[in-house]
Amino acid sequence: MTPDFKALLLKARHQVHTLLSGHNLSRLHGEGYDFAELREYQMGDDIRKINWTITAKLGKPYIKELHANRELSVVVAAMMDGSVYVGSDNAKQRHMAQTAALLGYAAQHGNDLFTGIAYTPQETISTPPTKQLFEIEHFSQQLYTTPLLHTDLNLQESVNDLFRRLHKPSLVLLLHDFLEPIDLSLLAQRHEVIALVIRDREEETPKQTGEVLLEEPRSAQRQDTFFGKRSRTRYTAAREENDAALLAHFSHYDIRYVKLFTDEEPVAKLIQLFR
Repeated sequence: MTPDFKALLLKARHQVHTLLSGHNLSRLHGEGYDFAELREYQMGDDIRKINWTITAKLGKPYIKELHANRELSVVVAAMMDGSVYVGSDNAKQRHMAQTAALLGYAAQHGNDLFTGIAYTPQETISTPPTKQLFEIEHFSQQLYTTPLLHTDLNLQESVNDLFRRLHKPSLVLLLHDFLEPIDLSLLAQRHEVIALVIRDREEETPKQTGEVLLEEPRSAQRQDTFFGKRSRTRYTAAREENDAALLAHFSHYDIRYVKLFTDEEPVAKLIQLFR
């Protein structure tokens, strides 16, 4: 365990235990996940429980009733390849490891089951459902240290594999930069899915660099080009189009999300998300 990673874990554990002791965050989510029944919406029901897919098919609102669980199944799934090297070195990879550690410590503190799954082009890294700190920290360490430069992950195949792996209804926290199309519809039908969008600031608003040698972090292809105002405008328009489609997809399938930048501490936004 490197000194840098050890410092990351210590900071994550301190943040979680300090905030939990102040009762700002007791559990990642308060509801159960064992399906009980579908029934027609009645006056006074929580509209957040409406199943919009069934409602659209039957023409009148239906809600999903859930049994309360004594413990929550928390699944942290990271999708990782060479794209973690976009922007400031591999800051996105370090941020994913830190976020996974925070979520793991929070699950363990709440006495919930934690499962870590990381998809990389070389292998799929996973932990069994656990409450052990060693497993949480080992998973985070693998996210932190796995070499990813010049690798390319098939994102949709990874999401489909995740759907096949998870049999128990769970809270699935998906870590990725979401800069390409993705279909989470199947996953969201069975589980509660939360998208944690990990990005570098330069992916949102790139700088005008003029003449520059660009290297694709997945394929290692290099290209001499001029990245000026016109290129920046085209890139920003494409990124905004991607994000608009992404948010429409999230909204349609009732997927919550939060955007976490590599230059900010993730804990504050996570607390806000789970309130």
